[in-house]
Amino acid sequence: MKYQTRKKALILLADGTIFHGKAVGGKEGTSFGEVCFNTGMTGYQEIFTDPSYFGQIMVTTNAHIGNYGTTAEEVESNGVKIAGLVCRNFSYPYSRDRADKSLEDFLDDNNLLAISDVDTRALVSYIRDNGAMNAVISTDVDAIESLKKQLAEVPSMKGLELASKVSTKVPYFFGNADATYKIAALDIGIKRNILRNLAQRDCFIKVFPFDASFDDMADFSPDGYFLSNGPGDPEPLTKSIATAQEILKTGKPLFGICLGHQVLALANGISTYKMHNGHRGINHPIKNMLTGKGEITSQNHGFAINREETEAHANVEITHVHLNDHTVAGIRLKDKPVFSVQYHPEASPGPHDAAYLFDQFIENIKTATLEKAH
Repeated sequence: MKYQTRKKALILLADGTIFHGKAVGGKEGTSFGEVCFNTGMTGYQEIFTDPSYFGQIMVTTNAHIGNYGTTAEEVESNGVKIAGLVCRNFSYPYSRDRADKSLEDFLDDNNLLAISDVDTRALVSYIRDNGAMNAVISTDVDAIESLKKQLAEVPSMKGLELASKVSTKVPYFFGNADATYKIAALDIGIKRNILRNLAQRDCFIKVFPFDASFDDMADFSPDGYFLSNGPGDPEPLTKSIATAQEILKTGKPLFGICLGHQVLALANGISTYKMHNGHRGINHPIKNMLTGKGEITSQNHGFAINREETEAHANVEITHVHLNDHTVAGIRLKDKPVFSVQYHPEASPGPHDAAYLFDQFIENIKTATLEKAH
C-alpha cells in the first residue's frame, strides 16, 4: 500500500442522495457516470475492463475487492472501461502467486478514481428500489452544490450511443489464419474472451469497427457473422442495425451477444427498453425453452428487448428466458441460422453453462457450408 493520507470521498446520486467513504490510495478527483452494481464474488478485473461497462460507476457487492491482485491475462479489453469504482473494503495487499501487481497499482495505471469504506449494502438496496441513475464520485466533499450542477448536465444512458467510444478504429485479425472457418465480427464493445472462444473452435476472426458497412464485412468472405456485446443504448446504433439487416439477407449464420442481441432484435423490428436496474452478475438463472434445461449465467446489461413484440413476431422465436423477471434472454429466427442471447456465454468471469452456444454457432456454419457444397 502507498501510505498516503486517505481523502474523504462521497458518491452523490442524481436524486440528491449521498453516501460517504474514502478515496482509495491517495488519489483525488471527480468522476461521473451511471451507477450500477455487480453481484459477482470474483472477476473484478474482467468486470472493470469489460467494454459493456463504459460510462458506468461500478458498485461491487462483494465486501472485499483487491484480495487477489491483478494479472495481464485477465483483461477483457485494452484497459479499464468503468468510469469509477465504489466498494466496501479495498484490499491493498494481495495473495495470489499469478498476480502481476496490486489492484491499486492497476487502477492507478488506468487513472481510475475508486472510493471505499462505503456502506455498499445500503447503496445497492437504494439502487434496487429507485433504479439505476447517474451519479458522481468525488473527493471534493465540500462542493456538493457544484457537483449537483455538474451531475445535472451528464446525459442519461437512455438514448446514449457509446459503442463508438470502445470499438476498434481499424479492422484487425484474431486467431489462426489457416483455421477452418472465417468469422466477420462487428465490434460494438467486444470482449477478448469471445474472440478466444471462437478461435478455440477453429475460427479465424476479422474484427470490424462499429460503423463498418456490410460490404466491408462481406469482402472478407466469412462463413458466419458475429454481433458483439457493448455499452449504451442500442437504438442509436442505426448503422449497426442496418448492417445486421444486410447480413440477414445473405442467409448466412449469425450469432449475437448482449448488445448484439439487442441490435438483432431491432433489425427485426422489435423494440428495446431501459431496465429499472439491469442484470449484472455471474449467477443469473436462465431457462433454455428449447431443451427445458436451466443455466447459471454471467450477465451485464441495462437494456432488454420487448417481450410482447417478440412473441407476436411471426419469424422470431424466444429460446431463453431469465427466470428472475421473465425478460427475453435469447431468440432465434425461424427461417435462418440466426440466434442471439442477452447474456455472456463466454463468461470471464462466470460459469461455463452457456458455452455450448459457441458450438451451436459452429454447427450452424458447418451445416450451411455443407448445404452450399451440395
